[in-house]
Amino acid sequence: QEGLEFEWSVSPPGKPATESISDGSADVVQSAPSQAFNAIARGETEYPLHFAQINEMDGFFLTARAPEPDFSWRKLEGAEVVMFGGGQPNAMLRYACHRAGIDYDRIVAITPGGADDIDQAFRAGQGQYVQQQGPYPQQLELDGLGSVVAQVGPQIGPCAFSSLAASREWLETDAARAFTRAYAAARQFLNQAPAAEITALQQSYFPGVDAAALETCISSYQRLGCWTPHVEITRPAFEVILDIFEYTGGIPERYPYERVCASPPV
Repeated sequence: QEGLEFEWSVSPPGKPATESISDGSADVVQSAPSQAFNAIARGETEYPLHFAQINEMDGFFLTARAPEPDFSWRKLEGAEVVMFGGGQPNAMLRYACHRAGIDYDRIVAITPGGADDIDQAFRAGQGQYVQQQGPYPQQLELDGLGSVVAQVGPQIGPCAFSSLAASREWLETDAARAFTRAYAAARQFLNQAPAAEITALQQSYFPGVDAAALETCISSYQRLGCWTPHVEITRPAFEVILDIFEYTGGIPERYPYERVCASPPV
């Protein structure tokens, strides 16, 4: 609608998407404000700024092997949980356990690697529970291999979970303003359209995932409030992500908002 031509790609394994800004191969990347914490820790001064939110809630699920109507987070203590071993997914889970009043260190962590490795490990019989982002859990349910028992997001509440990032120079351009207008319109659509309609548009990005699983996932995220209509990364949401990484020891100090985030171009 804004007349922009675009190319979409996935950053290869082992390469942070933000590097594509630095090497000039991308104008905008999907990232997270916490990614800037790593750049600051390395002493860098020229790194992408995060100018728009994607998810304002943690979108990970906890899945058991069978339905547990009486599930409580306390059940994770002493249980084997297939999970992410580091990075933001692990920090968020640690903080969620803290908020739930349980001892994360009593969980028997199984950390096979990335998202596909985690899914394959649980499907192969490892773990009593698994930590995954959608639509992996919904596909497990559809395949009769698991049952979602909890979501991480409600334990934490709104936070600067994931974002769009770009260079300071690009954010001053007409293209940046046009992109942001289009993005704002897309956010409105995501909150208003039926999950089935969104699924039809997104299906090609999820090979191997059944439409029913994807629709269930999207509907769940709409109810959770992942895609709040406003574009900007709010200061309260940023403060929560600082709380999380301060609690887990991921940052040596609380960074100022302006050091990580920028206002949307429009």
